[in-house]
Amino acid sequence: MRLFLVFAVTLSLVGCTRYAMNTHLNKAYLAYDSGDCATVTLELSKVDRDSRARPYVWPEVSMLRGQCLERQNLFVDAAQTYQYIITQFPQSEYAYRAQARLVTLEQLGHYHPGSPVQVRPVAY
Repeated sequence: MRLFLVFAVTLSLVGCTRYAMNTHLNKAYLAYDSGDCATVTLELSKVDRDSRARPYVWPEVSMLRGQCLERQNLFVDAAQTYQYIITQFPQSEYAYRAQARLVTLEQLGHYHPGSPVQVRPVAY
């Protein structure tokens, strides 16, 4: 009986963590749809904390993070995020999507593969 109780408690805790992760991911998508990248970043950070034992969600989180960086006109950061997805998760669906985003950024003139990053100081 005690073994059953331990098993039931463990199972419920695992389910709660997955539910919390999915809730934060859903909130991130809703915030992305409304254009609120600050909330997207916050919710994706919560997903990162909840998903340490679930690597299957990492490419999806990275992809959404890259798309939000694009919306904020942080094209170099977005391109690096897409390159991370391609190198770390080459067999995932998100690697294919990341490659397509890199091609789009290159066609728009925001990404130049093989060229060094141009650093421009900010004028105050």
